[in-house]
Amino acid sequence: MARIHIDPLAAARRPDDPDVDVYLTGMVFLDIIFTGLDSAPVRGTESWARGMGMSPGGVANMATALARLGLRTNLAAAFGDDMYGDYCREALELGEGIDLTLSRTIPGWHSPVTVSMAYEGERTMVSHGHEAPAPDDPPPCPPRSRAAIASLARGRSEPWVAQAAAHGSLIFADTGWDETGRWDLAGLPDLAHCHAFLPNAEEAMRYTRTDSPRAAAHALAERVRLAVVTMGSDGAYAVDAGTGETAEVPAISVEALDPTGAGDVFVAGFVTGTLAEWPLADRLAFAGLTAALSVQEFGGSQSAPGLAEVAAWWDRVSMLPPADQDPGALSRYSFLGHLLPCAPRPWPLRRAVPTIGFRPARSA
Repeated sequence: MARIHIDPLAAARRPDDPDVDVYLTGMVFLDIIFTGLDSAPVRGTESWARGMGMSPGGVANMATALARLGLRTNLAAAFGDDMYGDYCREALELGEGIDLTLSRTIPGWHSPVTVSMAYEGERTMVSHGHEAPAPDDPPPCPPRSRAAIASLARGRSEPWVAQAAAHGSLIFADTGWDETGRWDLAGLPDLAHCHAFLPNAEEAMRYTRTDSPRAAAHALAERVRLAVVTMGSDGAYAVDAGTGETAEVPAISVEALDPTGAGDVFVAGFVTGTLAEWPLADRLAFAGLTAALSVQEFGGSQSAPGLAEVAAWWDRVSMLPPADQDPGALSRYSFLGHLLPCAPRPWPLRRAVPTIGFRPARSA
């Protein structure tokens, strides 16, 4: 089926804008996802899954989420020269339309792999891989872009972050769990270059020594323009330090099958709304909705929704609100009707689950 392209930034684009909407870099994994497990694997036993899929993972989750929301996405990553690397590159470049001109294929380096097992709305993962060898020629400066996505590393500064910010990119960042237990914002030096910081509630409260996600967001807003704290099933809370505006949007109630990649989808949705110059509350609502749609499918990158799917969801719920949803809460998303065209396809949309191994049928 032909790709349906909707440009969410059409109304906000200007003649002197960069060709790239979002730049990001990181490690691409081959994700192997087992689904339909009745429970967590038990030591010493064999578990059978009712479904399995494969797709690019790691930073590819974020890149795919951005591209499916219509943003011109540039990814700089290393790919192995094995079949897994070839598959990931093809899936991202040809399947998702992601610009990989700054990526490289490394001879003799095998692709990192993650096996993910989804059950009861949770996941268990096992990964294997090695750091990619440093290139003989240092990569060029990041391309001029409207935004860039960074994963802040404790105690380490990534030079490209400062370069991108100096060239006008809005830096959106999250971070991982602090295994050291220090939870020191001073240990995130690249936070100084960020336009927005989007930790989850537990991370935000630990970093700010506060006892609520809202207090944590206000404390973080003393360091970044936009502080966004995600609260899982309770939604998200944001503070715009530039305007003093705050916003809180509850989460959409859904049956979560697999949370893999939901955080990446949320960030992608918020970046999209920010670049499109939507109101803060609309950005939060859109980000939360895209994340909610993603957890209803298995896997990471393949579960990311596109704008056509968001439009299809809104067309359906605006005409026939689900019995398990508060009509008043759903009305919060009425702004989508002014931003997205009528859905070109009916809901639900079945997203493809990429799998390695199939070959074209041979003629008899």
